[in-house]
Amino acid sequence: MRTGRLEAFSDGVLAIIITIMVLELRVPEGHDLSDLVHTAGVGLLTYLLTFVYVGIYWNNHHHMFHLVRRVSGGVLWANLALLFCLSLFPFTTAWVDESRFEQTPVVVYGLNLLAAAVAYYILQTVIIRQEGPDSPLRRAVGADVKGKISPVLYIAGMLSALVIDREGRIGVWISLGCFVGAAILWIVPDRRIDRVVRQAGIPD
Repeated sequence: MRTGRLEAFSDGVLAIIITIMVLELRVPEGHDLSDLVHTAGVGLLTYLLTFVYVGIYWNNHHHMFHLVRRVSGGVLWANLALLFCLSLFPFTTAWVDESRFEQTPVVVYGLNLLAAAVAYYILQTVIIRQEGPDSPLRRAVGADVKGKISPVLYIAGMLSALVIDREGRIGVWISLGCFVGAAILWIVPDRRIDRVVRQAGIPD
């Protein structure tokens, strides 16, 4: 099976996820900047962070499937598992927003990020196993330093929120800092797959 239908379906799901999140933003009752900050300030921040994460996954997913020749049943199910984890982003983002960064919603948000990272790793592993150890994707992934650092940051963030200053907000802010740090890590352009695509002469 070719990858076209899987990619189109995944693109559609990610577009819906972003649409749902933006619809969760509340419109200010007033017409001043202070009304916007008071009504939707937190929501805009959480939306921005999650939007960046969705963009990162879309970008990496798009590039990865440039190096996939065919889709097996295992790849389909692994991809659905990733989409399931990503589809929870609007819920966990809205909970963080509504709670104004309370401990439990922030921890659940971190768990959602961790689950999505694990699901992406599983998808990548299934594809490499299908394509073979000498496949272009295997060469492009390499040591996958970013993929190993990200789960550590998510776990560190969740533990910070659970353990540090439980009656205050210091642990929560450290947690959010870990989540933002992981996003920044992936925003920095990663040329590994682009380089392999060019070497293999694969069209965009």
